[in-house]
Amino acid sequence: MSVLDEPLRFDLALREGACPAMVTLVGAGPGDPDLLTVRAARAIATAELVLFDALVGAGVIALLPKTAHLIDVGKRSGCHKLSQDGIIDLMIRLAKSGRRVLRLKGGDPFIFGRGGEEAQALAHAGVPFEVVPGISAAQGAAAAAGIPLTHRDHAASVTYVTGHGKARAGGPPSLDLDWPRLARPQQTLVVYMGVETLPVLCTQLVAHGLEATTPAATIERATCPDMRVTTGTVETLPHLARVHGVKAPALVIVGEVVSLQPQLARAMARSAALRP
Repeated sequence: MSVLDEPLRFDLALREGACPAMVTLVGAGPGDPDLLTVRAARAIATAELVLFDALVGAGVIALLPKTAHLIDVGKRSGCHKLSQDGIIDLMIRLAKSGRRVLRLKGGDPFIFGRGGEEAQALAHAGVPFEVVPGISAAQGAAAAAGIPLTHRDHAASVTYVTGHGKARAGGPPSLDLDWPRLARPQQTLVVYMGVETLPVLCTQLVAHGLEATTPAATIERATCPDMRVTTGTVETLPHLARVHGVKAPALVIVGEVVSLQPQLARAMARSAALRP
């Protein structure tokens, strides 16, 4: 298995005049390779050329064939190997050169994975593609941490938003969200990419009517062996996250369902000890 961390070097080997080959957009799930779908596992087992993101779990990467060529296009904070437009351009040119491409993305491609943009570009370019859904980061994190996303006594709906803010000179990042809707009771709020803007998020939720005592949690490296859960309230979570050094990749979950986490997590840990 060869890994190219300089993606544009692969351009030198492009074959001209070939018919466009299939691009398979695969959701690699939240990290644990046991959570791959059967269809995703089949696609991974037969991959020839793989463009993979930073959030794809190491255990998933280990399942790729030793003969596969891997291209790391992961976008990490402050370090982008390729822009999103660059990733799309490379993917299209590789497919048009006749190479089958496995586009491996963390979680589900169509939930904050920019898979919709990539699928749209492939369709526009006339490149055949298929989409293999994956267990989302929110689903994986909630299940692994012991936080039901919905519950008849606590939450009748669940909302996913991105906490990736816009930079502002001399101040914290800004978030342009529908705060009155997000602050409603009886729902669960899941925030992707929300560690950096957590203080802004919590301040705005309280300012728009959410009780400051509403339970809230961060879940780092969901479903992986080093997963870590930090629980508190909307009022205390920013301080706790700072004290405990919470870092991305992490999800933020806000809502009364978080109050169930201690009980369910303890029971899950006891149950895990009984597994053969």
